[in-house]
Amino acid sequence: MTTLYHFWWSSDSQRVRLAFGYKGIVYEDRPIAFDDDETFFALGVARSVPVLKHDDGRTETDSVTILKNLDHRWPDRPIFRGLLTEDTWGDLLAWRRSADTLIARLQAPVLPAYRGIGDNEQAMAAYKAEVVRGFGVSIEELSNDRYGAFDQLMQVTRLRELAARLARNRFYLGSPSAADLLLAADLFPLQLLDGITLPIDLMYYIQRVEDTCQTSLREGLFAAP
Repeated sequence: MTTLYHFWWSSDSQRVRLAFGYKGIVYEDRPIAFDDDETFFALGVARSVPVLKHDDGRTETDSVTILKNLDHRWPDRPIFRGLLTEDTWGDLLAWRRSADTLIARLQAPVLPAYRGIGDNEQAMAAYKAEVVRGFGVSIEELSNDRYGAFDQLMQVTRLRELAARLARNRFYLGSPSAADLLLAADLFPLQLLDGITLPIDLMYYIQRVEDTCQTSLREGLFAAP
């Protein structure tokens, strides 16, 4: 059976979970803790998720690569084929990269609400140290800066215009595709920020993607952030 190794809080991992749910793929679910270096060592891969291990022992990493390969192995209910052109997908990834730093800053304070970080004292300490190394400030300081960072994100990504488009079309291209898996997984954690409200149409859209994929993005949460 195909096995998916992932962090509950990882948007990259959630993209793949949504894809598996949409395609009805049966797989072994292997969530791992933030400080679980032994699993990565045993798999022989860098410390990065998701990791997809197939029946033949072959492994795949990088969510974009995994998503693009799924239609070849599981052709039913395609997420790329006949839906997403290379240009459209490339434009969406470029848009996502433009917002990467802001999304990461906004997500960081809420990730301890997930199992594998906040429910484990050692993992939590390791996570806090990584946040300081990565951002130069603490989780608490990032949380205090959330309003300014969210305002910047709204401007850079034109989220209100995107929300209006998704309300009209229901999905990014009018029918479910890999684009929706990326958007829903990446934007969902922002709903967990105290005092921050996504455009209502965007919140409805994320729920629509979850329902379509029969996969909850709240799975893995153990506490309110």
